[in-house]
Amino acid sequence: MKLRTILASLAIAFAGCVQAQPRDDVLLEMAQAFRQGNQARLAQLLPQAQGHPLEAWAAYWELSLRLETAPPEEVRQFFARFPGTYQEDRLRNDWLLVLGKQRNWDLFAQEYPRFRMNDDREVRCYALLAKFLQEGPAAGSAIADEVRRNWLGQRDADEGCTAAAAALIANPVGPRRMTQADAWRKARQSIEANRPKAAAAALEIVHPEALPMLAELNASPIRFLTSRVFAASRVRREMVGLALIKLATADAGNAALQLESKWGPQVHPEERDWIWGVIGRRAAQRLDPEANAYFSKVQRDKFLSDELLAWKVRAALRAPQGIDWRNILEAINAMSDEAQAESGWVYWKARALLVGGPSEAHRAEAQKLLESIASPRGFYEQLALEELGQKVTVPVRPAPLTEEEKKAARQDPGLNRAIFAIAIGLRPEGVREWNYTTNLHRPGGMTERELLAAAQFACDREVWDRCINTSERTKTSFDVEQRFPTPFRESVLRRSAEIGLDPGYVYGLIRQESRFIMDARSSVGASGLMQVMPATARWTANKIGLRGFRADQLTDRDTNIAIGTGYLKLVLDDFGGSMPLAAAAYNAGPSRPRAWRNGSVVEGAAWAETIPFTETRDYVKKVVSNATLYAAMFTGQPQSLKARLGVIGPRDSSQPGPNGELP
Repeated sequence: MKLRTILASLAIAFAGCVQAQPRDDVLLEMAQAFRQGNQARLAQLLPQAQGHPLEAWAAYWELSLRLETAPPEEVRQFFARFPGTYQEDRLRNDWLLVLGKQRNWDLFAQEYPRFRMNDDREVRCYALLAKFLQEGPAAGSAIADEVRRNWLGQRDADEGCTAAAAALIANPVGPRRMTQADAWRKARQSIEANRPKAAAAALEIVHPEALPMLAELNASPIRFLTSRVFAASRVRREMVGLALIKLATADAGNAALQLESKWGPQVHPEERDWIWGVIGRRAAQRLDPEANAYFSKVQRDKFLSDELLAWKVRAALRAPQGIDWRNILEAINAMSDEAQAESGWVYWKARALLVGGPSEAHRAEAQKLLESIASPRGFYEQLALEELGQKVTVPVRPAPLTEEEKKAARQDPGLNRAIFAIAIGLRPEGVREWNYTTNLHRPGGMTERELLAAAQFACDREVWDRCINTSERTKTSFDVEQRFPTPFRESVLRRSAEIGLDPGYVYGLIRQESRFIMDARSSVGASGLMQVMPATARWTANKIGLRGFRADQLTDRDTNIAIGTGYLKLVLDDFGGSMPLAAAAYNAGPSRPRAWRNGSVVEGAAWAETIPFTETRDYVKKVVSNATLYAAMFTGQPQSLKARLGVIGPRDSSQPGPNGELP
């Protein structure tokens, strides 16, 4: 659907907004002024936005930049003016943060029950702190677990959760009380993640006098360690532990040497296990063959975080002597219930239970685990199907939407504002409003049928990312045409056939790269449907004989498809037809997967799971599983994800060397 048609149809959806509608460029200029923090320009432009379908955004931008000094009456007037909207609840979120920081608990208590999104950890921490201050120590026992979970879940330091944690640690009450051990855990976690401010905030709660030592070990952990002869007190032991963690992030081998030769007996067992976990993680991220051995030195997996346990599994998948199923099972069993429910760990646990002549109980447990996730909807779900002896087929579509269901979506004000924002170039704002409307506007979000109707509304307007993402939220229904659409089908199929590419693979990659957004642009400058970098595009254009190419042509559909598929074919040929290796090269450049394939030969699923970069690991799994389902759609035949993954190991010496020209 053309942009002009979209805007016209959406304008009609906003009753009373068709006549004398303000210009869209006013909203675009206000969005820019908001990003620049230009309060004066926002105030100047605000009157011109009156009556625009996105006036709520204009009012939000103007008020939010001066929220700390705005009178409560003005804030409440905004709420009354835009009731039930994303902008109302977004401003409420912002105001609650201001009120919590100001310790204005009376206003906070009045407004918090009206907060619908309820997805901000810091706001929740302020609410828990307010409860503790009002009800005293008895409340602390009841809320300790939630404060702990939110505080440890925040990667960066934030005032709300730090304040709540400090209050509960200072007043430990009850069997699940927060103690100084939680602060040290937060400090260890923050040093590992290279978040020195968060580590300092945790340390200030329990031992502010140790902050100079923290600065010293952050500056040079090895100098800090070599200048200490012993770790006599709890504080000194913990600081040594933090220094070893800091050292491990840069030099896992040296940290292991320090721990084994000097510091191991002097640190607490929990600290020692955590340090070995960090050493193991860093080694695994470098595909060091010692990674699994380092993790084997952990005596109590319960002391490790879910993130460290995930890397213990990955290290075991690439163990030099073959997959270490025992370490995999130990690590997954030690994860939190939430982590154990993730499809990847469900799959690998089931595989581990089936190794080496399993008992009937283990067989039954593995069968139950695989059945709990088996479906065509994702990477591990598809692998579970194959473990159960099935292949990937196209699911039966749900019952067609009724006219009433489609009409309800078409008339939803939040969905209309979101589509309108996207149509005029305010994609981030439109996406946020769309997600709020479908997921958070009411508890539990939309029902499955409402989600399908909202997804279809987006599909009909060719807003493919909202179409796909919304349909993916349904838990039982699987509308394959919404989740795996095929825009530009003629162009993609023709080009794939011309150069000998699997069209399912091409669609699987485009779906992951851009969600079929024509003008998509990444933070590093990649453009268009297939997200091609300008330098790569120029090189590829020359290779495929596309003369007179200019970088601004990357937003042209057919040019982008020609160059993207041309580069993909060159990469795929360079990696011997391996879909996972080629996908990794497309995402991270060819030099990295050339290094990642070294070592022993492993099954494709294990190799994909052990890719060191989180983004590329997720990308490869999604591209290849997408390709499998698209192939089932195009061929009408059952498909195998395992066949596409294959096995991965070092390049065969009998084959030509790598193409050193590939950018």
